[in-house]
Amino acid sequence: MTEYEIETVPGDLDGAVPEEPPTPVVAVVGRPNVGKSTLVNRIIGRREAVVEDVPGVTRDRVAYDATWNGRRFTVVDTGGWLPESSGLAAAIAEQARMAVDLADVVLFVVDATVGATDVDEAVVEILRRSGKPVVLAANKVDDQAGEADAALLWGLGIGEPWPVSALHGRGSGDLLDAVLDALPREAPPETFEEAGGPRRVALLGRPNVGKSSLLNQLAGENRAVVDAVAGTTRDPVDELIELGGRTWRFIDTAGIRRRYRENQGADFYATLRTRSALERAEVAVVLVDTSEPLAEQDLRIVSMVIDSGRALVMAYNKWDLLDEERRYYLEREIDRQLHHVRWAPRVNISARTGRHMEKLVPAIETALDGWGTRVPTSKLNQFFTDLVNSHPHPIRGGRQPRILFATQAGVRPPRFVLFTTGFLEEGYRRFIERRLREEFGFPGTPLDITMKIREKRGKRR
Repeated sequence: MTEYEIETVPGDLDGAVPEEPPTPVVAVVGRPNVGKSTLVNRIIGRREAVVEDVPGVTRDRVAYDATWNGRRFTVVDTGGWLPESSGLAAAIAEQARMAVDLADVVLFVVDATVGATDVDEAVVEILRRSGKPVVLAANKVDDQAGEADAALLWGLGIGEPWPVSALHGRGSGDLLDAVLDALPREAPPETFEEAGGPRRVALLGRPNVGKSSLLNQLAGENRAVVDAVAGTTRDPVDELIELGGRTWRFIDTAGIRRRYRENQGADFYATLRTRSALERAEVAVVLVDTSEPLAEQDLRIVSMVIDSGRALVMAYNKWDLLDEERRYYLEREIDRQLHHVRWAPRVNISARTGRHMEKLVPAIETALDGWGTRVPTSKLNQFFTDLVNSHPHPIRGGRQPRILFATQAGVRPPRFVLFTTGFLEEGYRRFIERRLREEFGFPGTPLDITMKIREKRGKRR
């Protein structure tokens, strides 16, 4: 999480830097060939969604980041919706239904030149039952004459039809204003200051590593669905569980397979929801199946937690199944592939038998304590004074950048801003992080170290 900034320092240097809330989701649905992907391209301002004048081109769901009038949201492009379909078309329809379940707002696209069809009517019934806010886009209204066709769509009974030409951009601003009006009120920045509320723990891991089994073991009963088939859990399941004399909110999540933009069908939405669960959590317990070699997915999940700035606990599951040889090779894998998270508390457990369950809560508490650690400015600057005197930055190109001043800009995770005379090399920044941990601890938390470089105008790097 080490970064550098030249222009600005994020947040208030005297207080915690607020977290950005999760972006709301807008699902674009409609029957085949009404121009959904063209409209998505218009909304995001670039050509990314696949557009072809053939029904059913969009099959797998793709999410895009979008912004309108300063408001950020996620647009999910869906395949053509034929409710009474079979085969591949039925699978596409099911994915569209899941998109509606996931969305905060549904953007329903109808071809105004054709008018409302029986399929459109059927989709409207499904949207009504969903209870989600619906914005009706009357697409392919390329001129004023076409607005009369759009007006006929009032008959669908789901509100005002917004005439738009996705191809030419006509009316797109008014449509997006309507979408923003339908979005839930923007949540205040997350500060994790729920007075008296339970601390929030996300259970993460690739499919079939034992997340639901762990949740059931902690809860003392079978509350989450457990199945040997990978990917059984689709939706996050929150459980309030009493452990170690206090109540915790555990968020069980669907297993992460591939990057979400590459996922298909239900796994695509499962990963979106997993990211949402991580955004709601304060600490992530990443489960690793010790009976198998560490996989790329394990490393990606750990990186996701670090990038999110959440506290981290590594839980090595199925420890009871290991023989001495596997333990030897596992330790080598951990040293080689997870050396960058040696600061994370580690527990070796068995979700199936309950082995070492009592060690999980102390590990979580340790990580949360590290996540909220603040170092007084005086101690921090004395530390950097001693550090620079004993280990100055190497001279590069006849120049030696110096750290003039340091402050901790926030906690959860700990954020540090270094005011420097020049750019600090990546190796030196890693050295700073290592020494910060040696001096002040910070177990279980990533550190966010940024630089504000005081250089003369025109010499910025």
